[in-house]
Amino acid sequence: MAAVTSIMRAHQILLSQLDALLKPYDLTFARYEALVLLTFSKTGSLPLSKIGERLMVHPTSVTNTVDRLERAALVRRRRNPEDGRGVLADITPQGRDLVQRATADLMAADFGLTMYGEAQLDEMFTLLRTLRVAAGDF
Repeated sequence: MAAVTSIMRAHQILLSQLDALLKPYDLTFARYEALVLLTFSKTGSLPLSKIGERLMVHPTSVTNTVDRLERAALVRRRRNPEDGRGVLADITPQGRDLVQRATADLMAADFGLTMYGEAQLDEMFTLLRTLRVAAGDF
C-alpha cells in the first residue's frame, strides 16, 4: 500500500508540475504526449486507435484530446486511405513548432525531476519498467 500510494502521489505531483509548464502553450501533458507521439511517427500521422493503444488510454480520451488539438490547429483529422472507416490524426506545422518549443521548456526543467541524479533516474526507470512490461506497455 505504501509503494502504490507513493507512486500515485508522485504521479499527481509530476502531472501538476508538467501541466503548469505546458500551460503557456495551452497544452496539458496528455495533449503534449499525443503531439510527441505524432512527431515520432514516420509520416506525422497515426490512426486514432493506434494513439489510444500507444498512450494506453480509452478511445473517448483520444477523441477528446484530438478534438482539442484540432481546434487549436495543431492536428487535423482525415480519413485513413488504408481503412475507409478509420481516422488519422496528422500533426500540422504549427503542432510541430509548438511541441518543439514546449519540449525545450520541459527539458530545461528536467521534466520536474531535478532532484534526482542520472543514476537514480536510471534506477527508477528500471524498477518501473517491470510493471510497465507486465502491463504490455513496452
